[in-house]
Amino acid sequence: MSELQCTLYPFGTKTPLRFVAVCSFFQGKYLLSRHKERTTWETQGGHIEQGETAMGAAVRELFEESGASGTLYPLCDYKGYIGERFAYGAVFLADIKEIGSLPESEMAEAKLFDTLPKELTYPYMTPVFFEEAKRLAEKLDMIKKDEL
Repeated sequence: MSELQCTLYPFGTKTPLRFVAVCSFFQGKYLLSRHKERTTWETQGGHIEQGETAMGAAVRELFEESGASGTLYPLCDYKGYIGERFAYGAVFLADIKEIGSLPESEMAEAKLFDTLPKELTYPYMTPVFFEEAKRLAEKLDMIKKDEL
């Protein structure tokens, strides 16, 4: 299969981390972003920069790719892979408090969804990440069970 796949691990167990992904909820809805060069939707996230922590990268990417801010919670680590090629990343849950204007970036827009759209940039990863995120969000009373 030529699509990016993933395997999840407990948070803080994989190194070196190269990427972050942020599963964002605002008022019981999914917040996803769309890259200017794509028609598909994705979590906020990207590369961890030199000297940056995974949490720092997650906060930065969340704002850069959605204009949003809120409370972030560590969720899990993951191995993203295609065939034998792989890299590790960390996934965070974001309880969005405010959505501002989208900063100038590679993103065309950020949008709220009641359910995950079919048009996902990473269809074998995003739903897996959000299943984990929903479990933690329910525990934190961010969303009600079966709300999404």
